[in-house]
Amino acid sequence: MAKQTVHRPRPRTRETPAQLRARTRKIVARLGRAYPDATCALHHRSALELLVATILSAQSTDARVNMVTPALFAKYRTAADYAAANPAALEQEIHSTGFFRNKTKSIIGMAQALVERHGGEVPDTMEQLVQLPGVGRKTANVVLGTWFGKNEGVVVDTHVQRLSTLLGLTKQEDPAKIERDLMALVPRDKWTWFSHTLILHGRRVCIARRPKCEECVVNQLCPSSRV
Repeated sequence: MAKQTVHRPRPRTRETPAQLRARTRKIVARLGRAYPDATCALHHRSALELLVATILSAQSTDARVNMVTPALFAKYRTAADYAAANPAALEQEIHSTGFFRNKTKSIIGMAQALVERHGGEVPDTMEQLVQLPGVGRKTANVVLGTWFGKNEGVVVDTHVQRLSTLLGLTKQEDPAKIERDLMALVPRDKWTWFSHTLILHGRRVCIARRPKCEECVVNQLCPSSRV
């Protein structure tokens, strides 16, 4: 089997912070014209459904989660329903998303906490969300930004991590540090949109093993562009 090459950023002249901010503004503008309506790919009709879907999406694909959730959401309509779920049954219902035992434990624990602490409603603050079992900052950012319209941070998934590195927006490898770098560069009112956009761009154009640099709207601003 032929050895596969990994797409990495090319060395470039060191940018000053001002130059990096200026280039980021141009990147955001061009992506904005290409993906003005980028949004969360997880299907949902409520904050609870989005929270469950986001937990399920860990180490899985949005497409796979969207195949599982219609039947799940039809059966479990409230936090109390999830809190009272039979673990063995729920494990089977979400089995195809992977890591189903841990996800079952997280969903039931999260739902029980919602019932006990928040009257069954999903809270709308970072502090309260990250205190729920199975909910970290990434998941909280998805719910706050997508459902509640609150830009509290930037969701850093594998696409965002990969593209922000290729674009030269960060040199960090830790998601928390990448998020801080992006929050310092991207206007706050675009944090949620920017995450969804990089995810969409990573799936359509900047594909990991076969990037379509010739089709990329930011190829002139990307230090990793092959064009």
